[in-house]
Amino acid sequence: MKKTIGLILSFCLLIACSSSDNAPDDQVDTFDRSVMLTNWADNIIIPAYQRYISQLDLLKTAATSFSAAPSTSTLSALRDQWLEAYLAYQHVSMFEIGPAESISLRNYTNIYPADQQSIVENLETGDYNLVLPSTNDEQGFPAMDYLLFGIADTDEAHVEILSTPIASTYLLALVERLNDLGTTVLEEWRDSYRDIFVSNSGSTATSAVNKMANDYIFYYEKALRAGKIGIPAGVFSGTALSNRVEGLYSRSYSKRLFNAALDAAESFFKGESFGSSQTGESLASYLDHLSSDKDGERLSALIINQFSNARSTANDLLDDFYSQVEEDNSKMLMTYDQLQANVILMKVDMFQALNIKVDYVDADGD
Repeated sequence: MKKTIGLILSFCLLIACSSSDNAPDDQVDTFDRSVMLTNWADNIIIPAYQRYISQLDLLKTAATSFSAAPSTSTLSALRDQWLEAYLAYQHVSMFEIGPAESISLRNYTNIYPADQQSIVENLETGDYNLVLPSTNDEQGFPAMDYLLFGIADTDEAHVEILSTPIASTYLLALVERLNDLGTTVLEEWRDSYRDIFVSNSGSTATSAVNKMANDYIFYYEKALRAGKIGIPAGVFSGTALSNRVEGLYSRSYSKRLFNAALDAAESFFKGESFGSSQTGESLASYLDHLSSDKDGERLSALIINQFSNARSTANDLLDDFYSQVEEDNSKMLMTYDQLQANVILMKVDMFQALNIKVDYVDADGD
């Protein structure tokens, strides 16, 4: 009899603990997810893609001008516009959902380092197929980084190489490919996916909020934290890998690209409209609606403060992350630690508060 009573009490305790894990004080979630989805789609995602495509259009114009009249002047203009388009891409890279997911936009746009040997072979033979998944490191912004900054030692030599018929055709093909992929995503958002996204406002694992939150954290953890900082710093390999930085060949834009990505990630968390400080419903306001706290402080405030901590630490980095890794890798590791702190706050604490489960395989832990 005592054994039976003990089992009953243990079962009741288990149920009580389970019911209090996901929301504070068993609070009913009355947050209107559809309003947040509308803000995400109409004020953040679609405008960010519109800006990205406008920069790609300008990149196409610059590449065409260079091809028609190769010179150090048109090369400089092309390089400048490559950077503007690359910075604009940082504001859409996290949205690997729906149309972008279906065409693997990130894989075809920003896999680095670029495959230098394959790119040289493409320039020699003119035989390539950019649609193949196996060529994702032969295209995108990193491939253009190599062509525009790393293929020769002087600007004049760059012009000479890139003005050959095969090289000119390849360069234009890279730009056209970026434009086609980005335009496909934007058109699908505007034509149909926007309404599908906003209407899928439930709380199941396949709902738009749950999927977008997972894609956002995956991007922050894998592409921003690990890709831009952790991998080059040697966090996962035990050995610093300076040749794995973003902007390897231009050697002066790694920090700008990182800062743009960090700003975009923070703005999305706060629900800021693209290009302005106006805010709407967001992950931050969702947490506030649920009165989510950690150690006596608002969880949303802790996350926003940690974005600031990461940015402040990164301010001490050189513009060129290759040189930073080679000269003082400890500052890269310090930046990684600050980014990692927000992985814990968002992936663990925020997901628990919002009752969202991680839907991807985590190989490096939290």
